[in-house]
Amino acid sequence: MKIALIGYGKMGKEIEKIAIARGHEIVSIIDIDNQQDFESEAFKSADVAIEFTNPMVAYHNYIKTFAAGVKLVSGSTGWLEEHGDEVKRLCTEGGKTLFWSSNFSLGVAIFSAVNKYLARIMDKFSSYDVSMVETHHIHKLDAPSGTAITLAEGILENMTRKEKWVMGTLTAPDGTISGTTACADNELSVSSIREGEVPGIHSIRYDSEADSITITHDAKNRKGFALGAVLAAEYTANHEGFLGMNDLFQF
Repeated sequence: MKIALIGYGKMGKEIEKIAIARGHEIVSIIDIDNQQDFESEAFKSADVAIEFTNPMVAYHNYIKTFAAGVKLVSGSTGWLEEHGDEVKRLCTEGGKTLFWSSNFSLGVAIFSAVNKYLARIMDKFSSYDVSMVETHHIHKLDAPSGTAITLAEGILENMTRKEKWVMGTLTAPDGTISGTTACADNELSVSSIREGEVPGIHSIRYDSEADSITITHDAKNRKGFALGAVLAAEYTANHEGFLGMNDLFQF
């Protein structure tokens, strides 16, 4: 399979290594300095492009990729609120293909399934209140993380007493804390911590006067994310539309 890479930071380089090890060919690498290559024949020859950039440029990368007639896998977050409906419509009605996930880790896919199942159980026990904390490296621009939002939405889908998630506290790289975890009974607090080079930690806690239950996913490195992205690209090469991890892994 011919793969194009959009974004050549730490994730892009890890994806490149895994893709080559799995027998794929990298035909184009686009980064900040060669945006004109979206129109190159090399890029257009790709079966799938894999994009990991940032919230400010992700949407524009999608449009350029679609214009080149290339299917896309993306792990960029922070664009859904402003452009989500448009991008989904391009895929469901406009013939474009995007496989998007806030997190490509197999471990997170399993964790997400457990999270939904636990939320359904805990909905019956109102003495337990639920909250979430996510921790990422200091370079991450969005807070809470896209994965945290996805996990929060999974809880909301399965808990009738929670209607929306709200931003809790934000612990900045310098240690300063802003915001509050205080919220209404029908709200789910999601707090964020930015420190060091942490790949990603997500903890969901159910707390009562008697005890607490906590589930945590702790990423050790970027390899799990990169492998998941390549697996998604292999899947996307033979499928169309707006795709996600529920299509790739059906638990």
